[in-house]
Amino acid sequence: MTSAPALPTDLRERILRASVELLEQEGVAGLSLREVARRAGVSHQAPYHHFADRAAILGAIAEEGFRLLRERFVAARERPAKSAFARLEHAGVAYVEFALEHPAHFRVMFRPELVDPAAVPAAKQAGDDAFGELKKLVAMCVDEGLDVGESREAIAATAWSVAHGLSCLILDGPLAHVLPEESKARGQTVRAVMRVFRRQFEATSKR
Repeated sequence: MTSAPALPTDLRERILRASVELLEQEGVAGLSLREVARRAGVSHQAPYHHFADRAAILGAIAEEGFRLLRERFVAARERPAKSAFARLEHAGVAYVEFALEHPAHFRVMFRPELVDPAAVPAAKQAGDDAFGELKKLVAMCVDEGLDVGESREAIAATAWSVAHGLSCLILDGPLAHVLPEESKARGQTVRAVMRVFRRQFEATSKR
């Protein structure tokens, strides 16, 4: 009896990359395992060796996205800077840049109707890890005198809201036309918004 041919070791990665490409071009509605298989150049059944269904692919994409975002936060925290406030500013810029560079991931990561955190614990853990890095940055600001009379969790949520809101406005909102991808003003605006945010925090510092 002839044994089945071995599956390529990079099959899972090929499927994920094809899925991300499809999401960027067609959106969630266009994501199907059959089309993913076609784009990855594998048989229609090949994706099922790693993913039970479309939801499993979306969960894996969300997990990957949170891991990539965490890496951006870590880099911002470890980046040489004059103050923790400057590092938090860098983290905000990094957040928006991540969203613009990985729109497929970003559009999936925060939609529980697509990726249920309870059903995809790996994605939830990756998200918690990413948010944990943001809280570390906030803690550094508090250590340097930040005092807005709120909990660190509330401050972190505020920072997250600013970066997330700007990302959504540029990706899918009215700023998409005002700040197109090829516009130099896009990066300038992102950095300016985060400077404003940083200065608001610095103004409350006890130093």
